[in-house]
Parts: sequence; C-alpha cells; structure tokens
Amino acid sequence: MKYLFLILFSTCAFAQQKPYSQRMADSFMTWHKDSILIGNHKTARWDYEQGLVLKAFERVWYRTGDSKYFTYTLNDINQFVREDGSIRTYKMDEFNIDNVTTGRVLLLLAQQSLSGKEKFQKAAFLLRDQLAKQPRTKEGGFWHKNRYPNQMWLDGLFMAEPFYAEFSRVFNQPENFDDIAKQFALIEKHLVDSKTGLLYHGYDESREQKWADPKTGQSPHFWGRSIGWYGMALVDVLDYFPTNHPQRANLVSYLQRLATPIVNYQDPKTGCWYQMTTQGTRKGNYIEASASCMFVYTLAKAVRMGYLDQSFLASAQKGYQGILKNFIEEEPNGTINLNGTVSVGGLGGTPYRDGSYEYYLSEPIRKNDLKGVGPFIMASLEMEIAPELALGAGKTVAVDYHFNHEFRKDLLGQPEQFHYTWEDRMHSGFWHWGNTFRELGAKTVPVRTAPTAESLKGIGVYIIVDPDSPKETTKPNYIQEADIKAINEWVKAGGVLVMMANDTANCETKHFNELAQTFGIRFTDKNRNMVKGKNWEQGKVTIPAGNPVFKETKAVYIKELATLDLKAPAKALVSVEGDVIMAVAKVGKGTVFAVGDPWLYNEYTDGRIIPTVYENYKASKELGAWLLGQARK
Repeated sequence: MKYLFLILFSTCAFAQQKPYSQRMADSFMTWHKDSILIGNHKTARWDYEQGLVLKAFERVWYRTGDSKYFTYTLNDINQFVREDGSIRTYKMDEFNIDNVTTGRVLLLLAQQSLSGKEKFQKAAFLLRDQLAKQPRTKEGGFWHKNRYPNQMWLDGLFMAEPFYAEFSRVFNQPENFDDIAKQFALIEKHLVDSKTGLLYHGYDESREQKWADPKTGQSPHFWGRSIGWYGMALVDVLDYFPTNHPQRANLVSYLQRLATPIVNYQDPKTGCWYQMTTQGTRKGNYIEASASCMFVYTLAKAVRMGYLDQSFLASAQKGYQGILKNFIEEEPNGTINLNGTVSVGGLGGTPYRDGSYEYYLSEPIRKNDLKGVGPFIMASLEMEIAPELALGAGKTVAVDYHFNHEFRKDLLGQPEQFHYTWEDRMHSGFWHWGNTFRELGAKTVPVRTAPTAESLKGIGVYIIVDPDSPKETTKPNYIQEADIKAINEWVKAGGVLVMMANDTANCETKHFNELAQTFGIRFTDKNRNMVKGKNWEQGKVTIPAGNPVFKETKAVYIKELATLDLKAPAKALVSVEGDVIMAVAKVGKGTVFAVGDPWLYNEYTDGRIIPTVYENYKASKELGAWLLGQARK
C-alpha cells in the first residue's frame, strides 16, 4: 500500500504535467522528429528498437485517444514499407530474428481503417515467411541470427514470439501456437538455473562457442536486460495465446516461476535491478534502467492480467519509484530523459564477446536509448492503470452480438462479425472502448445468443447497440417478449443495461422501443445533428457543468442521432435545445442508460477524425467508469 501511496502522491505532485508515459512519448518525438535513428547510426533503418518504441506508442494511443501517437507511428512505418509489401533496408537472408519485432506495428496498421493498408498486411506476411524459413536448432528452436548458428538467446523470444502469436491470431493460423510454446519450452529446458531460478543469456546447442559451457552450452552469466526481454515476451504472448490451448498453462507457470527470483534480486535500497542481476554491489556493477523498466512492466502487467498474485505489485511499484528517482531527468522545457541504459549486450561476433562479467560491464551506457525508453513507457502505463483497476475488478461488461449481427470479409476474405464488436479495430468497432473497460479492471465479453438468465449470468453491464434491420442482415434477430422479460428481470436484480440506438434510417427501432419503453424510454423518429460533410459543429453536444456522469467532459461529437421521449422512472441526463440526448433510469436494483446513437465506436474515440475540441474519448472513459460504479460483481 505504501508504494501505491507514493505513486498517487507523485501523480498529484505533477498534476500540471501529463503522465510519465505521455511525457516520455512526447519527449521522444522531439528527439526523433522525422525518422527514428538507432544508436550511432546516421540513417534510419528497419530495427527492433524502432518496433519496441512504436509498440509503446500504440499503447499510449489506446490510453489517451490522442491520434498524434498513431500518426507518428504510421509516418515512420510508411518510410519503410513499399506498396508491394517489401521493406526498405530489411534483408531476409540475414535471418536476424530481431527484425521480426517491428512486425507487431505492421499488424496494428493492417487492422485499421486506412487507405492502402494492404501493404502492411503483405509486409507482415513477409516477416512471417522469415519465421517459416528461419534456421533452427535440432530441437526446433529459432537461431538468433544466421551468423549465430545453433544459438538461442533470451532476447529472441521477445523479438519473434509476440509477433508470431498475434499474427497467428489475426490470420487464423492456430497450428502455430504449438511452435510458439515450443520456443519457450526450449528456453526453460536449457537456460533456467536451478539454484537462482533466473535464466542465462543464451545457449549454443553445438557447444562450439568459447562462451558456451562445454557441458550445458549455457553462457556464463545472468544479464538483466536479457531476462527482461524474456519476461516481456511471456506477458505479451499470453495476450494472444488461446485460452483453451493445452500449453497456455505452461507459459503462465514459466512466468510465475520467473517472478519470484526477479523480486528476490531487486535491490532493496534503490528498488531497481543490476546490470549483472545476481552480482549486487560487486565492483563495477550498477543498477540499469532498461532491465528495471522491463521487470516493472512484466510484474505489473502479470498482476493486472491475473497471472501473478496481487502481492507482486508492491515490487513493481517500488521498482517504478526507483526508476523515477535514479534514471529520470527533467529538462526546463518540460521534456524528460531516461539515463542509465546499457547500449548493447551480446555473445560472440566480431570483436568477440565472451559473455564474461567484464564484458557486460564494458559496454557503454546511454541516455535515451530506445531499449530503455520503450519499456519505460510500457512500465509507466501499467503504473498509471494500476490505481484504476479496483473500479472494475470482478465485473464483466458484455456487448450483444445477437441483435446486432453483421458480417464482412476479414483480411483473408473470410466472413467475420463486425460493427460494434470488441474485436473490431477498424472505425466500425468498439476496440477502444473495450480497452478502456479493461484498463478499468473489467472483463469484456460478447453475448452471442438471445438474452436469458443463463446468458446474462455474471454480467454486470450489458450493452445493446443498433439492432439490425433487414437491410443490414438478411434474417435479423428482433427483440422478442422473452428477451424483454429476461432483460427486465436481470436489470431489477442489479444489472446495468446500456441501450444505444441510431438514426431511424439505420436502426430497427420498433422492437428496440418495446424494450426501452418498459424503462420509460422511447427512441423517437426525430433525428438531429445531421452533419453535412466536415461541418463538425453540427454534431456538437455540450455537456453542462455538474453533470453526474460526465464530470470533466465539456463537449462531445454525436451525429445523426435519435432523440428520446421519457416518462418515469427515466430522467434526462443530457439535453440540447429541448431534445433529450441521453437518459438514465433506476429500475429495482439496476440502472438503464440510453442514447440515440452508437457514438463511442472507434471512429469517434480514437482521435483520428474529429477535432480535439470534442472529447469523445474522455466521455467514453467517464461513462465506462460510471457504468462500472453502478454494476455488481
């Protein structure tokens, strides 16, 4: 608890500043305005450090709804990916597993509403092809690089497996998950030290390298950042690994095994971790920024996702405070720097790196090295999320996939459900709002069947959006009497119902109103905010001060919405010029919220289209928090 207090105190002390995740991302964009230069290179190139930072930018974009982080990412990747999907400066024949990492950014872009995004999909398949051809050990483990034969390094698990897992999820290649699990199993077999529980940096299956133990093939030392790469690889791969896969439990167990020695070797004085993890204050050793950030991220995310006990969060919080104290430097112009990141750590090569204690301490330390900056942003995001998780803890938010049941072709030309779904990352989906609920501690699920006591069991918030009309679905599922009865009983028992209609031309209002009217709400035939082109002001809805739900939001953008007609127990929440835009009703132990448009889908919350004066993202978070506050566990 004391570390949580410190974080909250730090947040208050810098109330005039943005959170550290945004401050670091904003600072980074001042250092690399037009292109990302890695280390001492004079020209930009395709590189894992670029992918690491841009993945962190993706998370900041989701967290803020500020499109500048997305735009920066898109502009950078556009410098490399050509129309045919080839990648400038990338050479597959090097079989450098580091080069796969930035493929995660390609997957982000391939799933957005973007003109010409097909090239990002083609480039992602190019990197997948590298993995298909990547040289392997006799047991099937990916070589780290073609010039490092027979070797697996901890770094390589982060470089390849999160991309491999997400690609497999996005492009429906479930057979790959056995291979992904195998890569981790081989690392566990060959690199885990039975005494400390930590992992050696790498192993050489051939035992030919001078750095390799002649019996085990292991490198001789525990290097902080390599273990950090491995921890991050585990928590990120689990985002995509199927819940019913027989190897998933093994991945979780690896993470749980690793967490204890990470905590055991945390420096009690600074809260950080040493470059040489087990060597403590031995002469020449030092606390190192990138490893410390990676360990904080790994522990905090693992706790948030339920892989680790809540008690591990204290170590992450202590580590984060140590990072802020020992490595963060503030500039007069408001930017910040991250000091204390070792530039590199490797094995073999020319000049030869022998894996000795002296070698690891010989590499230079850099300011604002990307290998530290990316993990610092990710660690900061986890620390910023952590205090908010209690609101939604144990609560489930569901979106109806039954009454709204539309299909389109996916990236492979196969049918997929879309439109106001949690999974849909294009402008038509609820990905961003779902992410907000998850960052508030809730679980998000679909309800694919008609509502019943069984299908609504355990759900705290149930969202029904834009029920289908015949023009949208050939055989629409209309709301029936049995559905109304089930929903009413669920609400009266304490459920929170969200009803989002649409303008009358795009919503099956007749049956939806049969449900709404049982709560004193009717979606009318009157439509307003009919926006012409980019006349954004025509969609403006001003939120009066003192609104009980939208306490900080001042204005939002909602176009082509149906107004509401109310009677008890419903009450107006937001009105404009005498028209009711949003309403709430208390029914039994439950709550109903209604609005005449699905206005919180990605197109109007991700910041890419509407002017910043409209605070739809902020409104989505405030509404989400309010709904969770009304909901039962």
